[in-house]
Amino acid sequence: MSISDAENALRMDYIESINGHTVYDHARTIRKNIPEVVYALSKDPETLAEIAEASSKERSILISRASEEHYKAVSKKVKGVKYIKKAETILIGDMPEKNGGTVGIITAGTSDIRVAEEAAVMAEFMGCRTVRFYDVGVAGFHRILDPMKRLTEENVDCIVVAAGMEGALPSVVTSLTCVPVIGVPTSTGYGMGGKGEAALMSMLQTCSLGLTVVNIDNGIGAGAVAALIASRKEKTGDEGN
Repeated sequence: MSISDAENALRMDYIESINGHTVYDHARTIRKNIPEVVYALSKDPETLAEIAEASSKERSILISRASEEHYKAVSKKVKGVKYIKKAETILIGDMPEKNGGTVGIITAGTSDIRVAEEAAVMAEFMGCRTVRFYDVGVAGFHRILDPMKRLTEENVDCIVVAAGMEGALPSVVTSLTCVPVIGVPTSTGYGMGGKGEAALMSMLQTCSLGLTVVNIDNGIGAGAVAALIASRKEKTGDEGN
């Protein structure tokens, strides 16, 4: 077996059972180049703390959708814990060195900031620099023009756009830039479709090419994909890629 084949085989191994409730994949970060993310929302604080203690022994991890109760429980068992309230995210360990990639983060309204912050933290946890512009939605169309100019000047590699209501902003942004755009529909709105369904459908039906869409409120997914795009671009360069 070659060294390369052995390395690939090892990436598919090394799992650990945590008190009978969780099977933890220690090789995921190496295999996917995405840091370990633990979803806290459906977990009680004590269970989350057990998972955090076991999974943070060898590497940094991110815990999404975490409450302050989750944070208090985790901080009792693990050192070096940071709670980012805006993103409802717990970070364990240090931020990595910057890899040269830059991700733009935009929201249509202030109600979309939590999801956008989640995406920004995820991208930064994967080594990217982020540039943020909030509350620049189509209700005041002229607000988006200066952010787009500045994102171009910052030479961003891709842009994450979080929008609720009718979800129009990602299509507008895509029409004004040459870099990939990731739309994040948010559960902001009234009545029918107000839980993000209308925004999701609108983004999926865009006629402006270059827009990819993640699920409702999925800032983590958007941040991860954006960081992979940005870091990959830095590795390969612009020419011929």
